[in-house]
Amino acid sequence: MKLTSLVLALMSLSIFGHATAAEKALVISHEDENLQWMPCPDFIPTGCEIAVLNGDPAENNLDIYFKVPGDFEIPRHFHTSQERMVLVSGTLDVTYDDQSKETIQVGEYAYGPAKLPHSAYCQKGDACVLYIGFVAPLDAIPIENGEVK
Repeated sequence: MKLTSLVLALMSLSIFGHATAAEKALVISHEDENLQWMPCPDFIPTGCEIAVLNGDPAENNLDIYFKVPGDFEIPRHFHTSQERMVLVSGTLDVTYDDQSKETIQVGEYAYGPAKLPHSAYCQKGDACVLYIGFVAPLDAIPIENGEVK
Protein backbone atom coordinates (compact mmCIF):
# COMPACT_ATOMS: atom_id res chain seq x y z
CA MET A 1 0.00 0.00 0.00
CA LYS A 2 1.35 3.41 -0.91
CA LEU A 3 1.98 5.84 1.93
CA THR A 4 -0.69 8.28 0.67
CA SER A 5 -3.28 5.47 0.53
CA LEU A 6 -2.39 4.40 4.07
CA VAL A 7 -2.61 7.99 5.34
CA LEU A 8 -6.00 8.47 3.65
CA ALA A 9 -7.28 5.20 5.12
CA LEU A 10 -6.16 6.19 8.63
CA MET A 11 -7.64 9.66 8.24
CA SER A 12 -11.00 8.23 7.18
CA LEU A 13 -11.05 6.00 10.26
CA SER A 14 -10.33 8.91 12.57
CA ILE A 15 -12.76 11.30 10.85
CA PHE A 16 -15.71 8.96 10.35
CA GLY A 17 -15.22 6.43 13.13
CA HIS A 18 -17.24 3.24 13.24
CA ALA A 19 -20.84 2.54 14.18
CA THR A 20 -21.28 0.78 17.48
CA ALA A 21 -22.73 -2.73 17.54
CA ALA A 22 -25.89 -1.36 19.21
CA GLU A 23 -26.51 1.22 16.47
CA LYS A 24 -28.82 -0.04 13.71
CA ALA A 25 -29.32 1.25 10.20
CA LEU A 26 -32.79 2.64 9.47
CA VAL A 27 -35.19 2.87 6.55
CA ILE A 28 -38.51 4.53 7.40
CA SER A 29 -41.25 5.44 4.94
CA HIS A 30 -43.53 8.39 5.60
CA GLU A 31 -46.38 5.88 5.19
CA ASP A 32 -45.06 3.45 7.85
CA GLU A 33 -47.93 2.41 10.14
CA ASN A 34 -45.54 2.30 13.11
CA LEU A 35 -44.71 6.01 12.98
CA GLN A 36 -45.83 7.81 16.12
CA TRP A 37 -47.34 11.06 14.87
CA MET A 38 -47.80 13.84 17.42
CA PRO A 39 -49.23 17.35 17.17
CA CYS A 40 -47.12 20.33 16.14
CA PRO A 41 -46.70 23.38 18.39
CA ASP A 42 -49.97 25.12 19.30
CA PHE A 43 -49.47 28.12 16.99
CA ILE A 44 -49.74 25.84 13.94
CA PRO A 45 -53.38 24.91 13.19
CA THR A 46 -54.79 21.45 13.89
CA GLY A 47 -53.82 18.96 11.20
CA CYS A 48 -50.07 19.49 11.48
CA GLU A 49 -48.13 16.49 12.81
CA ILE A 50 -44.52 15.46 13.39
CA ALA A 51 -42.92 12.05 13.81
CA VAL A 52 -39.43 11.61 15.25
CA LEU A 53 -37.32 9.39 13.01
CA ASN A 54 -34.00 9.49 14.81
CA GLY A 55 -32.70 11.37 17.83
CA ASP A 56 -34.25 13.24 20.72
CA PRO A 57 -36.12 16.54 20.14
CA ALA A 58 -34.32 18.07 23.15
CA GLU A 59 -30.85 17.14 21.80
CA ASN A 60 -28.70 18.06 18.79
CA ASN A 61 -29.00 16.14 15.50
CA LEU A 62 -32.67 15.28 15.15
CA ASP A 63 -34.50 13.85 12.12
CA ILE A 64 -38.27 14.21 11.77
CA TYR A 65 -41.12 13.95 9.31
CA PHE A 66 -43.33 17.05 9.31
CA LYS A 67 -46.82 16.53 7.81
CA VAL A 68 -49.70 18.85 6.94
CA PRO A 69 -52.78 18.26 4.78
CA GLY A 70 -53.17 19.83 1.33
CA ASP A 71 -54.41 23.45 1.26
CA PHE A 72 -52.75 24.22 4.61
CA GLU A 73 -51.05 27.42 5.81
CA ILE A 74 -48.03 27.16 8.12
CA PRO A 75 -47.75 30.45 10.04
CA ARG A 76 -44.63 32.60 10.08
CA HIS A 77 -42.00 31.32 12.52
CA PHE A 78 -38.30 30.54 12.87
CA HIS A 79 -36.04 27.87 14.35
CA THR A 80 -32.80 28.33 16.30
CA SER A 81 -31.36 25.51 14.18
CA GLN A 82 -30.81 25.42 10.46
CA GLU A 83 -33.06 22.96 8.62
CA ARG A 84 -32.03 20.43 5.98
CA MET A 85 -35.16 19.26 4.16
CA VAL A 86 -36.40 16.92 1.44
CA LEU A 87 -40.05 16.94 0.38
CA VAL A 88 -41.39 13.38 0.17
CA SER A 89 -45.06 14.14 -0.63
CA GLY A 90 -47.14 17.06 -1.92
CA THR A 91 -46.06 20.47 -3.19
CA LEU A 92 -44.87 23.07 -0.69
CA ASP A 93 -44.45 26.83 -1.13
CA VAL A 94 -41.96 28.35 1.33
CA THR A 95 -41.28 32.06 1.79
CA TYR A 96 -38.29 33.24 3.84
CA ASP A 97 -38.10 36.88 4.92
CA ASP A 98 -36.57 39.13 2.24
CA GLN A 99 -36.56 36.28 -0.32
CA SER A 100 -38.86 35.21 -3.13
CA LYS A 101 -41.30 32.37 -2.60
CA GLU A 102 -39.83 28.97 -3.52
CA THR A 103 -41.92 25.97 -4.55
CA ILE A 104 -40.50 22.65 -3.39
CA GLN A 105 -41.43 19.55 -5.40
CA VAL A 106 -41.22 15.90 -4.30
CA GLY A 107 -37.60 14.77 -4.11
CA GLU A 108 -36.16 18.27 -3.92
CA TYR A 109 -33.74 19.39 -1.21
CA ALA A 110 -34.18 22.69 0.60
CA TYR A 111 -32.07 24.45 3.21
CA GLY A 112 -33.35 26.92 5.79
CA PRO A 113 -30.84 29.06 7.71
CA ALA A 114 -31.08 29.26 11.50
CA LYS A 115 -33.23 32.09 12.90
CA LEU A 116 -34.57 33.15 9.47
CA PRO A 117 -38.35 33.70 9.71
CA HIS A 118 -40.48 31.89 7.15
CA SER A 119 -43.99 30.71 6.36
CA ALA A 120 -45.23 27.95 4.10
CA TYR A 121 -48.28 26.70 2.24
CA CYS A 122 -49.01 23.11 1.25
CA GLN A 123 -50.78 23.35 -2.08
CA LYS A 124 -54.19 21.72 -2.63
CA GLY A 125 -53.98 17.99 -3.29
CA ASP A 126 -51.70 15.55 -1.52
CA ALA A 127 -50.56 16.09 2.04
CA CYS A 128 -47.10 17.62 2.33
CA VAL A 129 -44.63 15.42 4.15
CA LEU A 130 -41.24 16.97 4.68
CA TYR A 131 -38.15 15.23 6.02
CA ILE A 132 -36.31 17.74 8.23
CA GLY A 133 -32.87 17.32 9.79
CA PHE A 134 -32.16 19.73 12.63
CA VAL A 135 -28.64 20.40 13.94
CA ALA A 136 -29.78 21.97 17.24
CA PRO A 137 -32.71 20.86 19.44
CA LEU A 138 -36.19 21.15 17.94
CA ASP A 139 -38.05 24.41 18.39
CA ALA A 140 -40.41 26.62 16.42
CA ILE A 141 -40.85 30.22 17.53
CA PRO A 142 -43.99 31.93 16.18
CA ILE A 143 -43.94 35.50 14.84
CA GLU A 144 -47.13 37.58 14.65
CA ASN A 145 -47.25 41.18 13.43
CA GLY A 146 -43.45 41.30 13.43
CA GLU A 147 -43.17 40.19 17.07
CA VAL A 148 -41.94 36.95 18.58
CA LYS A 149 -44.81 35.30 20.46
